[in-house]
Amino acid sequence: MLPLPLPLLPSLIHAALQESLPQIVASFPAAVIEREGRHLVLDRRSRRLLVLQDGSLIKSFSVAVGMPGWETPTGEFQVLDKTPHPIWEHPQSGKRIGSGPNNPLGSRWIGFYRDCNGRNAHDGDRWLTIDGCVTSGFHGTPHCWTVGRAVSHGCVRLFEEDIQSLYRLVKIGTPLKVLP
Repeated sequence: MLPLPLPLLPSLIHAALQESLPQIVASFPAAVIEREGRHLVLDRRSRRLLVLQDGSLIKSFSVAVGMPGWETPTGEFQVLDKTPHPIWEHPQSGKRIGSGPNNPLGSRWIGFYRDCNGRNAHDGDRWLTIDGCVTSGFHGTPHCWTVGRAVSHGCVRLFEEDIQSLYRLVKIGTPLKVLP
């Protein structure tokens, strides 16, 4: 058997997950879906992000969410900031990675959560202590195999083409509901 080329992988995963989308949407409370205007719903359990307009589904994305101990925060949020070609800074060492194929944030950042109380939790390998502000947001990833899993430190990872699409669909202030 020949291995699939990596560019085909996101398309195959997306097609497989589209089959279960009607059941996922039907499981949400009506108040979450039937909201006026453009809004986002992130279901951590199914690892799906929905873009809705006046209760109608516009777009759906498969996502990676936070791992145990670093769960993506739940609740009501809104898009706080948008950054094309973000610079990633390691939360402990301060090392910076600029825009490009090695940037863990991919080509776009859409922030929705900020907590300046710091953080101390285990990431599966070691304890991490982060002083200062912790942020969560949507971003791309050079590691497409992580999408659909609970592997991040609280952020929401999307395939590169999906984060670019989402970036065009939202503006600062777009509401977001994150479900458990």
